Amino acid sequence: MNKTSAQYDAVIQKARDIFIKKMKDYGSAWRVLRMPSFTDQMFIKASRIRHIQETGKRKVDESEIPEFLGLINYASMALIQLEKGIAEQPDMPLEEAIKLYDEKIAQAKTLMEAKNHDYGEAWRDMRVSSITDLIIQKLYRVKQIEENKGKTSISEGVDANYLDIINYAVFALILIGESED
Repeated sequence: MNKTSAQYDAVIQKARDIFIKKMKDYGSAWRVLRMPSFTDQMFIKASRIRHIQETGKRKVDESEIPEFLGLINYASMALIQLEKGIAEQPDMPLEEAIKLYDEKIAQAKTLMEAKNHDYGEAWRDMRVSSITDLIIQKLYRVKQIEENKGKTSISEGVDANYLDIINYAVFALILIGESED
């Protein structure tokens, strides 16, 4: 578990660095996005990953790695948006965005540690393609919850699905990194 924690932190550091650099470039423009827009953006990224995995071809010179990092960041931003609400214009300074980002990631890591304990790190025996499919499934669930105006009768809410997406994307990146070693 200590190995997983260190690997998790290393992946998150890469995603966090990208988040900070993009905040410096674009500010908090993402604050104007409605929740379905976050879901759709993540769906686009996950669909590209799946297409690359299925065909082995890509015309844009980027691997799956930046897309998985993007999933981590968009899911984190979506969690912030759920908490703060949608802004009419970019309204969040860098320091506040980083603080909230770190809180959402800490929440995801706590969830990962609890599930990892209970499931015995079963994800380590999964294929990256299966993890991609689970992310897409989570996004379809979120879309359905959004269509239901956020109401569920028995299922977890949107936030739980976004937390799982963060963790699945981290797992995929850990597995990719291990296969490259």
